[in-house]
Amino acid sequence: MKLIGQYDSPFVRRVGITLTLYGIAFEHLPWSTFGDADKIAPYNPLRRVPVLVFDDGLSVMDSSVIVTLLDEMAGNDAVLTRTGADLRTMLRWCALAAGAADKGVSLVYEKAFRDGLPMWVDRCRAQVTDTLDLLDRERAAAGKWFGGASMSHADLLTATVFRFISEALAGQFDFGRWPALVAHSQACEGIPAFHTIYQPYELTPPKD
Repeated sequence: MKLIGQYDSPFVRRVGITLTLYGIAFEHLPWSTFGDADKIAPYNPLRRVPVLVFDDGLSVMDSSVIVTLLDEMAGNDAVLTRTGADLRTMLRWCALAAGAADKGVSLVYEKAFRDGLPMWVDRCRAQVTDTLDLLDRERAAAGKWFGGASMSHADLLTATVFRFISEALAGQFDFGRWPALVAHSQACEGIPAFHTIYQPYELTPPKD
């Protein structure tokens, strides 16, 4: 099994941590969506990561799809998933965190590759801010973890997204605005799998 993508992506990192926590062996191919797009294309014509290549050669993309398949593989050891009403709540949190990450990526690209359309930049910043405001309030109201006594996919993804935004968009937000998310991120980053599956954010520009 091969995981394609760099760990400075919150979505690639999400998959890598899930694989590690589930004890599923994999080979990491740290290819960049810009610098290594030609390598990624045969596995995913969208040239996006993460891509998980199964031993039979099947390539699966999108972190939400991938972790669903990993939950199935892990069976009773799929400790990150939930069922029933708890599943609905978990998926809502995951969707919010993923959406914040997507808008964060948009802000990174606006700054890196063009001057940025002010209306679009302001909209993306508002989307990130308002979403993190909501997650911070709900995280503060939760217990040790989002909606339960143990870590879920929502906890994991929220942590990888918050770390990504805090590094890729450092200086663009007042992160002290979100104390519950700061504490959540610190707690997660103290877990060995988070330490192992990590690389500092660095934008890899497209090849000429």
